[in-house]
Amino acid sequence: MATLDRHDNVFVLDLGDDENRLNPAWIASVNAALDEVEKSSGPRALVTAATGKFYSNGLDLEWLSAHPDQGQDCIASVHELLARMLSLPVITVAAVQGHAFAAGAMFCLAHDFRVMRADRGYWCLPEVDINMVFTPGMAALIQARLTPQTAHEVMVTGRRYGGADAESAAIIDRATPEDAVRATAVQIAQAQAARAGDTLAAIKSGMYAPVLARLRG
Repeated sequence: MATLDRHDNVFVLDLGDDENRLNPAWIASVNAALDEVEKSSGPRALVTAATGKFYSNGLDLEWLSAHPDQGQDCIASVHELLARMLSLPVITVAAVQGHAFAAGAMFCLAHDFRVMRADRGYWCLPEVDINMVFTPGMAALIQARLTPQTAHEVMVTGRRYGGADAESAAIIDRATPEDAVRATAVQIAQAQAARAGDTLAAIKSGMYAPVLARLRG
Protein backbone atom coordinates (compact mmCIF):
# COMPACT_ATOMS: atom_id res chain seq x y z
CA MET A 1 0.00 0.00 0.00
CA ALA A 2 0.98 3.60 -0.48
CA THR A 3 2.87 5.43 2.27
CA LEU A 4 3.49 9.14 2.76
CA ASP A 5 6.63 10.91 3.94
CA ARG A 6 7.65 14.56 4.04
CA HIS A 7 10.99 16.19 3.28
CA ASP A 8 10.92 19.93 3.96
CA ASN A 9 8.13 21.26 1.70
CA VAL A 10 7.82 18.13 -0.42
CA PHE A 11 5.53 15.22 0.38
CA VAL A 12 6.77 11.94 -1.12
CA LEU A 13 4.05 9.37 -1.70
CA ASP A 14 5.56 5.93 -2.23
CA LEU A 15 3.08 3.86 -4.21
CA GLY A 16 4.57 0.52 -3.17
CA ASP A 17 7.15 -2.08 -4.13
CA ASP A 18 5.12 -4.50 -6.25
CA GLU A 19 3.01 -3.93 -9.36
CA ASN A 20 1.02 -1.20 -7.59
CA ARG A 21 -2.16 -2.09 -9.44
CA LEU A 22 -5.25 0.04 -8.97
CA ASN A 23 -7.82 -1.74 -6.80
CA PRO A 24 -10.05 -0.39 -4.01
CA ALA A 25 -7.54 -0.95 -1.20
CA TRP A 26 -4.66 0.67 -3.10
CA ILE A 27 -6.81 3.61 -4.21
CA ALA A 28 -8.00 4.12 -0.63
CA SER A 29 -4.41 4.25 0.62
CA VAL A 30 -3.50 6.85 -2.02
CA ASN A 31 -6.58 8.92 -1.23
CA ALA A 32 -5.76 8.86 2.49
CA ALA A 33 -2.31 10.24 1.70
CA LEU A 34 -3.78 12.92 -0.57
CA ASP A 35 -6.15 13.89 2.26
CA GLU A 36 -3.11 14.60 4.42
CA VAL A 37 -1.44 16.65 1.68
CA GLU A 38 -4.59 18.70 1.13
CA LYS A 39 -5.13 19.32 4.86
CA SER A 40 -1.64 20.71 5.31
CA SER A 41 -0.91 24.40 4.86
CA GLY A 42 1.91 26.60 3.65
CA PRO A 43 4.37 25.82 0.85
CA ARG A 44 4.11 22.22 -0.23
CA ALA A 45 4.31 19.97 -3.27
CA LEU A 46 3.89 16.27 -3.96
CA VAL A 47 6.10 13.63 -5.55
CA THR A 48 4.74 10.16 -6.24
CA ALA A 49 7.31 7.41 -6.52
CA ALA A 50 7.68 3.66 -6.17
CA THR A 51 10.32 1.02 -5.59
CA GLY A 52 10.94 -2.08 -7.65
CA LYS A 53 10.20 -2.96 -11.25
CA PHE A 54 6.93 -1.05 -11.57
CA TYR A 55 5.70 2.47 -10.97
CA SER A 56 2.19 1.12 -11.62
CA ASN A 57 0.99 -1.72 -13.82
CA GLY A 58 -2.52 -0.33 -14.21
CA LEU A 59 -5.89 -1.68 -13.20
CA ASP A 60 -5.96 -4.78 -11.04
CA LEU A 61 -7.61 -7.01 -13.64
CA GLU A 62 -7.43 -10.04 -11.35
CA TRP A 63 -9.38 -8.18 -8.67
CA LEU A 64 -11.91 -6.98 -11.25
CA SER A 65 -12.49 -10.50 -12.58
CA ALA A 66 -12.99 -11.77 -9.03
CA HIS A 67 -15.45 -8.97 -8.17
CA PRO A 68 -17.55 -8.42 -11.31
CA ASP A 69 -20.37 -6.86 -9.32
CA GLN A 70 -18.02 -4.11 -8.09
CA GLY A 71 -16.36 -3.35 -11.42
CA GLN A 72 -18.24 -0.16 -12.20
CA ASP A 73 -17.64 1.25 -8.72
CA CYS A 74 -13.94 0.47 -9.03
CA ILE A 75 -13.66 2.22 -12.40
CA ALA A 76 -15.53 5.21 -10.96
CA SER A 77 -13.01 5.38 -8.10
CA VAL A 78 -10.16 5.28 -10.64
CA HIS A 79 -11.79 8.16 -12.52
CA GLU A 80 -12.12 10.15 -9.31
CA LEU A 81 -8.49 9.52 -8.39
CA LEU A 82 -7.35 10.75 -11.82
CA ALA A 83 -9.55 13.83 -11.49
CA ARG A 84 -8.27 14.50 -7.99
CA MET A 85 -4.64 14.30 -9.08
CA LEU A 86 -5.30 16.51 -12.09
CA SER A 87 -6.81 19.26 -9.92
CA LEU A 88 -4.83 18.89 -6.69
CA PRO A 89 -3.98 22.27 -5.07
CA VAL A 90 -0.25 21.50 -5.09
CA ILE A 91 2.29 20.91 -7.84
CA THR A 92 2.64 17.18 -8.46
CA VAL A 93 5.60 15.31 -9.95
CA ALA A 94 5.63 11.61 -10.89
CA ALA A 95 9.01 9.92 -10.33
CA VAL A 96 8.72 6.97 -12.71
CA GLN A 97 11.49 4.53 -11.81
CA GLY A 98 9.94 1.53 -13.59
CA HIS A 99 7.12 0.46 -15.88
CA ALA A 100 3.99 2.60 -16.08
CA PHE A 101 1.23 0.81 -17.99
CA ALA A 102 -2.42 1.49 -18.76
CA ALA A 103 -4.17 3.21 -15.84
CA GLY A 104 -0.75 3.57 -14.21
CA ALA A 105 0.42 5.55 -17.22
CA MET A 106 -2.76 7.65 -17.04
CA PHE A 107 -2.06 8.29 -13.37
CA CYS A 108 1.31 9.71 -14.49
CA LEU A 109 -0.44 11.99 -16.97
CA ALA A 110 -2.63 13.42 -14.23
CA HIS A 111 0.50 14.88 -12.59
CA ASP A 112 1.85 18.31 -13.45
CA PHE A 113 5.31 16.95 -14.31
CA ARG A 114 6.93 13.57 -14.94
CA VAL A 115 10.50 12.33 -14.51
CA MET A 116 11.37 8.90 -15.87
CA ARG A 117 14.33 6.55 -15.77
CA ALA A 118 16.19 6.81 -19.07
CA ASP A 119 17.74 3.38 -19.46
CA ARG A 120 15.02 0.90 -18.50
CA GLY A 121 11.26 0.77 -18.05
CA TYR A 122 8.37 1.56 -20.37
CA TRP A 123 5.46 3.97 -20.45
CA CYS A 124 2.62 2.36 -22.37
CA LEU A 125 -1.13 2.35 -22.99
CA PRO A 126 -1.70 -1.27 -24.12
CA GLU A 127 -5.51 -1.16 -24.23
CA VAL A 128 -5.68 -1.76 -27.99
CA ASP A 129 -3.72 -5.00 -27.54
CA ILE A 130 -5.76 -6.33 -24.61
CA ASN A 131 -9.15 -5.50 -26.16
CA MET A 132 -10.08 -2.76 -23.73
CA VAL A 133 -11.72 0.48 -24.82
CA PHE A 134 -10.74 3.75 -23.15
CA THR A 135 -13.55 5.27 -21.13
CA PRO A 136 -14.56 8.78 -22.27
CA GLY A 137 -12.91 10.24 -19.17
CA MET A 138 -9.65 8.38 -19.70
CA ALA A 139 -9.57 9.34 -23.39
CA ALA A 140 -10.19 12.98 -22.48
CA LEU A 141 -7.31 12.94 -19.98
CA ILE A 142 -4.86 11.41 -22.47
CA GLN A 143 -5.83 13.81 -25.24
CA ALA A 144 -5.62 16.84 -22.95
CA ARG A 145 -2.14 16.02 -21.65
CA LEU A 146 -0.44 14.90 -24.88
CA THR A 147 -0.05 16.41 -28.33
CA PRO A 148 -2.66 15.18 -30.86
CA GLN A 149 -0.05 13.16 -32.76
CA THR A 150 1.31 11.48 -29.64
CA ALA A 151 -2.13 10.84 -28.16
CA HIS A 152 -3.18 9.18 -31.41
CA GLU A 153 -0.10 6.95 -31.50
CA VAL A 154 -0.20 5.87 -27.86
CA MET A 155 -3.92 5.07 -28.03
CA VAL A 156 -4.15 3.23 -31.35
CA THR A 157 -0.79 1.42 -31.47
CA GLY A 158 -0.01 0.61 -27.83
CA ARG A 159 3.60 1.64 -28.43
CA ARG A 160 6.00 1.19 -25.53
CA TYR A 161 8.07 4.28 -24.84
CA GLY A 162 11.39 4.14 -23.05
CA GLY A 163 12.52 7.20 -21.13
CA ALA A 164 14.38 8.94 -23.97
CA ASP A 165 11.56 8.39 -26.47
CA ALA A 166 8.96 9.48 -23.91
CA GLU A 167 10.91 12.69 -23.35
CA SER A 168 11.13 13.34 -27.11
CA ALA A 169 7.36 12.85 -27.42
CA ALA A 170 6.72 15.15 -24.40
CA ILE A 171 5.02 12.32 -22.52
CA ILE A 172 7.48 13.05 -19.73
CA ASP A 173 9.40 16.20 -18.89
CA ARG A 174 12.78 14.71 -18.12
CA ALA A 175 14.61 11.39 -18.53
CA THR A 176 17.39 10.80 -16.00
CA PRO A 177 19.65 7.99 -14.76
CA GLU A 178 17.96 5.58 -12.38
CA ASP A 179 19.60 6.96 -9.25
CA ALA A 180 18.51 10.52 -10.07
CA VAL A 181 14.81 9.95 -10.79
CA ARG A 182 13.41 10.60 -7.33
CA ALA A 183 15.89 13.35 -6.46
CA THR A 184 15.14 15.19 -9.70
CA ALA A 185 11.40 14.94 -9.06
CA VAL A 186 11.84 16.30 -5.53
CA GLN A 187 13.96 19.16 -6.88
CA ILE A 188 11.26 20.12 -9.40
CA ALA A 189 8.57 19.89 -6.72
CA GLN A 190 10.54 21.93 -4.19
CA ALA A 191 10.97 24.76 -6.69
CA GLN A 192 7.17 24.97 -7.09
CA ALA A 193 6.10 24.46 -3.46
CA ALA A 194 5.27 28.12 -2.85
CA ARG A 195 2.51 27.97 -5.47
CA ALA A 196 0.31 25.57 -3.50
CA GLY A 197 -3.18 26.71 -2.58
CA ASP A 198 -6.62 27.67 -3.79
CA THR A 199 -5.42 29.77 -6.73
CA LEU A 200 -3.43 26.86 -8.15
CA ALA A 201 -6.42 24.55 -7.69
CA ALA A 202 -8.71 27.02 -9.47
CA ILE A 203 -6.29 27.38 -12.38
CA LYS A 204 -6.01 23.62 -12.81
CA SER A 205 -9.76 23.13 -12.52
CA GLY A 206 -10.34 25.79 -15.15
CA MET A 207 -7.70 24.43 -17.52
CA TYR A 208 -9.07 20.91 -17.36
CA ALA A 209 -12.77 21.55 -16.78
CA PRO A 210 -13.92 19.38 -19.73
CA VAL A 211 -11.68 16.49 -18.64
CA LEU A 212 -12.83 16.73 -15.03
CA ALA A 213 -16.46 16.75 -16.16
CA ARG A 214 -15.87 13.57 -18.18
CA LEU A 215 -14.06 11.81 -15.36
CA ARG A 216 -16.67 12.78 -12.81
CA GLY A 217 -19.72 12.54 -15.07
